Amino acid sequence: MNVLSRKSTIKVSDFMSKLISCNSVSSIDPNLDHGNLEIISLLANHLEVLGFRCEVMKLADNKANLIATLGSGPGGLVLAGHTDTVPCDEQLWDSNPFILTERDNAWFGLGCCDMKSFFALSVEALQQHHGKNLKHPLIIIATADEESSMRGARALVAAGSPITRRAIIGEPTGMRPISMHKGIMIEKLTVTGRSGHSSNPNLGQNAMDIMHKIISQLLELRDRMRQQRHPGFKIDYPTLNLGCIRGGDNANRICGHCFLAFEIRPLPGMSINQLQFDLESEIRKIAEADRAEWNLERLLVPPFQADENSEMVSLCEKLTGHKSGSVAFATEAPYFQELGMDVVVLGAGDIEVAHQPNEYLMMDRINPNIQFLSELIGHCCL
Repeated sequence: MNVLSRKSTIKVSDFMSKLISCNSVSSIDPNLDHGNLEIISLLANHLEVLGFRCEVMKLADNKANLIATLGSGPGGLVLAGHTDTVPCDEQLWDSNPFILTERDNAWFGLGCCDMKSFFALSVEALQQHHGKNLKHPLIIIATADEESSMRGARALVAAGSPITRRAIIGEPTGMRPISMHKGIMIEKLTVTGRSGHSSNPNLGQNAMDIMHKIISQLLELRDRMRQQRHPGFKIDYPTLNLGCIRGGDNANRICGHCFLAFEIRPLPGMSINQLQFDLESEIRKIAEADRAEWNLERLLVPPFQADENSEMVSLCEKLTGHKSGSVAFATEAPYFQELGMDVVVLGAGDIEVAHQPNEYLMMDRINPNIQFLSELIGHCCL
């Protein structure tokens, strides 16, 4: 079927309320992590009524992607977003984060900005094409675990589908087309020494001392990386952040274990393989000199940069009236680009209010975003 089969009777605010009510928090902490099957089922049921063929790609018992397709053939457009949110401190919110609340000309709720609203506004944009015949396919993709592991996007790449000509990733960009962003390397390092009585340092091997040496080298690396610049970014150098450290259990015991979580945000064009090799070589040298065991776990999201002559970038600039730019945060864009798509990151929200208490979407962004998506669908699929 290539025709949007019926017009939805659900108002955009009502559909948005249903999306916000689904707790789809994802986290590396199992105590905070939730599944996303409720929101996947909600989207699939709604899109099937509109004529979409819906494939649920199971990733785990309580995690899945949704690939909803209307029409067939070459070309076409993907509207993609993630269904999960970060955890929230409910006591810091002025309203229930799982109930859509309207006040001060804005929608408040967990996911209003980042990025459940993208699905509600995309479905609303479809209504303007009710009954029209699609010449090229329209695919709506909803992924899992973008905020914690990129599991959903990585599963799409592993499956090698779907493939269309163009894709929009609806992350919060203030309606500005984004053609470039930094990558992110999230590093979780554990150093294992040997505990003992603190009255005699020779009885053990202090993991915190070893981690101190490693941190010193990381800070030197941070300083060296500042020499690499990219004029396309406001923060025009790679950054390194020491985010979390834990070690030891008492003042009178030699620290036997120490854990450090840090991140590096590389620029497009940097050799990620070389950066990883240099990082691991330095850690290995320090740990082996002190006869300590170490383990490094990594989540890597590559940098993203659209092709220099990207038709999608030009089209989005024309439709929004905004010149394309860059952001420092990472998205699923490089994974869709790996599938061969011409990708732009563009959404109605503002990144400044994402991951914050009282996350919101200004209501004066709603209609412009719906109109943009409707025009984009018309250009790419009709």
